Amino acid sequence: MEHPIRIMAPAAALLVGGVLAGCGEVEPLPEITQGARPTAAPATTAPKATATAASASSAVAGASLGGPGTACALPVSFTLAEQWEPEAVKDPENPEFAALMRQGPATVRCEVDAKPAGRVGYLRVYTAGKGQARTALEGFVKAEKGSSAAVYRVTEAGALPATEVTYTVHNEVMEETKEERAFAVATPKGTVIVHLGGLDTAEHRAMLPAYELARTTLKLG
Repeated sequence: MEHPIRIMAPAAALLVGGVLAGCGEVEPLPEITQGARPTAAPATTAPKATATAASASSAVAGASLGGPGTACALPVSFTLAEQWEPEAVKDPENPEFAALMRQGPATVRCEVDAKPAGRVGYLRVYTAGKGQARTALEGFVKAEKGSSAAVYRVTEAGALPATEVTYTVHNEVMEETKEERAFAVATPKGTVIVHLGGLDTAEHRAMLPAYELARTTLKLG
């Protein structure tokens, strides 16, 4: 069933913009080995890759998302990790909730809850207008309060060319910083951004296999 995007207390859950922060000092982002990652020329120096058990493992495939008859109607489809539960965001164009539904040029359409799989976080899917995927992704990251250290790279999402970003978000109130990651693809119906947050950096890294499963299985329609 469709539902309005969740709004919960900072100590209990994540907000749509991913403003809940996680563990203090940020360690370098792990490099995911699944899928091709040609080297781009980022404006900033990429963090040194570190291997973790979470990033090295693969997620067990579950249901498909985005196609006809699935929980969310999207310009793309991809495979979800087992036990991750998707729900469409109700009335995302409602101007009364624009601050929650929009991040920069993008509007949230679907959120996939990791809690049934034992994790605290969401994989969220946004759509933006037609144009370059990187341009939309840059606007998306800049619109997130406390975001910094963004590193962009050329990659692939399934067989589609994509741009991916890794960055950090700092919460001044909690004085904590956490890692986040997203990728964007251009489609005939506009740009699609798939974002992974998490309660903190540890949860984010533990959920990376689910994110990679979505990226590597993505296709149009």
